[in-house]
Amino acid sequence: MNAMEKYEELRNACEQASHAFQKLNDPKYNEIREKLDFCVGSYDYDKNPSGLIAYGKMALAGLREAKTRYPRKFNKKIIDNLEKVLS
Repeated sequence: MNAMEKYEELRNACEQASHAFQKLNDPKYNEIREKLDFCVGSYDYDKNPSGLIAYGKMALAGLREAKTRYPRKFNKKIIDNLEKVLS
């Protein structure tokens, strides 16, 4: 897999994470969701993955915490995908 394919996977994983945060409907996660949305849009525009990497890591930590608080609100596969592309 080349770098562009990996960044596209990261983009998609961040978009899925944003949707997971939205489904939680918890104001605690609004800021990270907004940052993810911005970074996905920014990546679509300029193909610079730095924001996706930084906020993807923050989202991963937030998703792990959210999964303990809301175990049935979203699929663990979202966390697994994000972990895979960030490794």
